[in-house]
Amino acid sequence: MPLTKLQYRPGINTEFTSYANEGGWEDSDKVRFRFGFPEKIGGWVKYSNAQIFGTARSLHNWKALDGTELMGVGTNLKFYVEVGEAYYDITPLRATTTGTATFAAVDGSSTITVSDNAHGCIPGDFVTFSDAVSLGGNVTAAVLNQEYEILTVPNDNQYTIQVSATANSSDTGNGGGSVVAAYQINVGTDTVVPGTGWGAGTWSRGSWGSAATVVAGGGNIRIWKQDNFGQDLVYNIRDGGIYYWAYDSLLSTRGVALSSLDSNAPTIARQMLVSDRDRHVIALGCDAYGDATNTQDKLLIRWSDQENAADWAPTPENTAGDLIVGNGSEIVQGVETRREIIIITDSSVHSLQYIGAPYTFGLTQISANTTIIGPNAAVAVGDAVFWMGRDKFYLYDGQVSPLPCAVRDTVFQDFNTTQSEKVFASVNSSFGEVTWFYPSADSENNNKYVTYNYEQQIWYFGSLSRSAWLDRGLKPYPVAAAFNGYLYEHEIGSDDDGSAMTAYIQSSPLEIAEGDNFVFASRLIPDISFEKSSDMALQQATFTVNTERFPGTGYTGSVSTTVSNTATQNRIRARGRAFGLRVETDGLGVAWRLGATRLEIRPDGRR
Repeated sequence: MPLTKLQYRPGINTEFTSYANEGGWEDSDKVRFRFGFPEKIGGWVKYSNAQIFGTARSLHNWKALDGTELMGVGTNLKFYVEVGEAYYDITPLRATTTGTATFAAVDGSSTITVSDNAHGCIPGDFVTFSDAVSLGGNVTAAVLNQEYEILTVPNDNQYTIQVSATANSSDTGNGGGSVVAAYQINVGTDTVVPGTGWGAGTWSRGSWGSAATVVAGGGNIRIWKQDNFGQDLVYNIRDGGIYYWAYDSLLSTRGVALSSLDSNAPTIARQMLVSDRDRHVIALGCDAYGDATNTQDKLLIRWSDQENAADWAPTPENTAGDLIVGNGSEIVQGVETRREIIIITDSSVHSLQYIGAPYTFGLTQISANTTIIGPNAAVAVGDAVFWMGRDKFYLYDGQVSPLPCAVRDTVFQDFNTTQSEKVFASVNSSFGEVTWFYPSADSENNNKYVTYNYEQQIWYFGSLSRSAWLDRGLKPYPVAAAFNGYLYEHEIGSDDDGSAMTAYIQSSPLEIAEGDNFVFASRLIPDISFEKSSDMALQQATFTVNTERFPGTGYTGSVSTTVSNTATQNRIRARGRAFGLRVETDGLGVAWRLGATRLEIRPDGRR
């Protein structure tokens, strides 16, 4: 009997109808392409058994002069520096009080009310107490002198915490008169909360009392931006404070406001970065020099003196200065390539380049009428920048152009635009991939991904919940943040942190001959390799042959067979004019790569 090879084009295409995509793949999950053939992606394991507080949306890796490898991790609740798989809290302080905080306990309760006038706290904030004394009973000094998360804020002068002891009738003291309360900066939100209440729309949009027809955003989520200045770290809250952390080998210090090092430094910015070529610290979307009101200008760019992060006042003797972006209403993201810094606003793209004295930097507009969907939606690969817009993808490689996307509708028609700030662009340089993690329409967090393979110029997609990503470099494997407080190393093994991972790929129908006659498939000869699996003897995949009776009507039948590592052929019974293939695995330790599967075909004499 004749054998028909089921050979498909690389990449996923959902822009065509299934029939028009004949000879292509139309669906996948946790599958990539190498040399034109699909394979299961690598697995992941916990980077550290330690957990972090909050959702990480910023990761940055660098080395100190003494060789210590560090990673900055910014969450909506904290900012950490990771060393040796341990996380050190360097969240800046906003205030410290001495001798004003007192404690009040209730017999039989572990909730403590803290009184400290004008404390400035919100629920979820963190405070650390020291020099407190026992309340007289179970709530001892050792219980009080710790870090606590604030539970409730009844008023401007009081808040509550929960301690590890239950108070008894002897806990009648106030903790002493020398208590030091160190308040960390207010925590940030993790999710934009939409609403349709008062103010959610233009004035006089309808009759009095009518419902709003637009969604009102609940404020920006907490996003950190960070970059190392030598062995130190410059980091900021997007549209918030700017901080500087001087490397401390004991990892015992916290970051301080950049303005405490130089009163002329910006106090608010959209993003901080360091120009590696010329060693300037750059603030994007910041307050102006000499502005006592600290009013943010979201199109203003300022930079420090060369090699000095603590000198921001422009003088004839230094290189500090500023520029204004002339197109757009706000800078959304800046991305450094090997030769320039690309500034992307909500409607334009600009190139910021070091030009030397007397102007230091020059700014050139390179494109208009573009969009970007969020502050982490762009990423650089060499001298190119890829980013996700509001309805398409873009590429800058000397000029800006839309990036043709074979899965565009699949992504943007299943997208939670309310949570678009959470989109995170990443690079997996080992496989030539740029991936965007994004929230689907029914999710508040990133649960889907779409990948562009810039080496093969193809697309694929799937499901994976990640909030931030760091490509390999100093670390041997990529590191990504999940929503459970853990970071994970990727491309290790083939499982989901010790659990089985499901992966599949499905093709569009492929006509046999001209598709004018029914044919009968009696044998499947698989071409699949399990050579990277952990236990070759147990590896298997499910091959499903889908059949189509008439062009464009969709699959009307299917037959599945299990293919093991030693299988050379499987008997099947499938009848149709066109055939599609689905390959799926869900076993532990399974790694696979697909080749060109063949079917044994014979005519059945019917049209």
